[in-house]
Amino acid sequence: MQETKGPAPGNRINLPELLARLDDDRELLRDLLSTFKEDFPGHLQALREAVERQDMKQATVVSHTLKGMLSNLAVTKAAATAAQLEHLASGGREVPLKEALAAFEREVEGLLPEMKTYMAEARL
Repeated sequence: MQETKGPAPGNRINLPELLARLDDDRELLRDLLSTFKEDFPGHLQALREAVERQDMKQATVVSHTLKGMLSNLAVTKAAATAAQLEHLASGGREVPLKEALAAFEREVEGLLPEMKTYMAEARL
């Protein structure tokens, strides 16, 4: 296992931290990443729809869920961006919420392919 504390440059997942949390259990890593890959697109779509409808309550709930999912997988920057979305939605701030959603989407872009790579590596 790597000795670094942070994610490799360009990576969204802090794999060393995540593996440490999982006691280097590669099977559990695959299971968690697989579950995330299945659930994430639906949550992201629900968030987009809530923001589009200006449904602040739903946007708060979904962004909170995403924040927890991302935090659990050591995707720190995206989790922080989801936390910002949650904060804005709970305050009913529509305009910055759309901007925050765009920032969140940029932050999670490439996340699923990165997870797929880690899942393949975890099989070795």
